Formats: sequence, structure tokens, C-alpha cells
Amino acid sequence: MTDTTEDAARQKDRRRAAKILYRPFGIVSSIVGGLVAARVFRLIYKRAVPGPEDQAPKPLESSYSARQVVLGALIQGAIFAGVKALVDRAGARAFERWTGEWPGD
Repeated sequence: MTDTTEDAARQKDRRRAAKILYRPFGIVSSIVGGLVAARVFRLIYKRAVPGPEDQAPKPLESSYSARQVVLGALIQGAIFAGVKALVDRAGARAFERWTGEWPGD
């Protein structure tokens, strides 16, 4: 093997190891992200929709209109996706700072 192919092989092995080492870290950050997203959603939903509820209506709750159910689900989905992306990205950056390897790609 030449030096460049050996370097490429080592780099590939480091990337593979980083991905494996990141898995537990990623799981924990996903759980934290879910908890944060749930809290953010409750705060936003409570302010956006008047009433005592801080949870979006479930699809089979007959006391809500289809519009209310779909709107609640859209807001909840957008918040969860945005918070998850922020937490995942922050976790990957922290992992890179600690290990020197980016866990993705």
C-alpha cells in the first residue's frame, strides 16, 4: 500500500469509529431533545391556543374540529423537528470538539 492509500484507510477507520462512538451520545441527545421539544411545544401551544389545554388534541377526540387537530399536529411536528435538528447538530459539534472527528458524513 502507498502512503496515500494507507492514510485514506486510516481516515476511513477513524470515521467509522467516530460513528460507532457517537451512537450512545446521539441516543442521549435525542432523548434530551424530545424532552426539550415537548416543553417548548407546551409553552407555545398554550399561548397560541386559548383555553386550559397545553397539549394538542388527539385525532380521535370528538370535541375538537379537524382543523384544530391538524393545526395542533402541524405545530407540534414543526417544533419537534426544529428542536431535534438543533440538538442533534449541537451534539455533533460537541462530539467533534471532544474527539476531533465529525460523527456524520
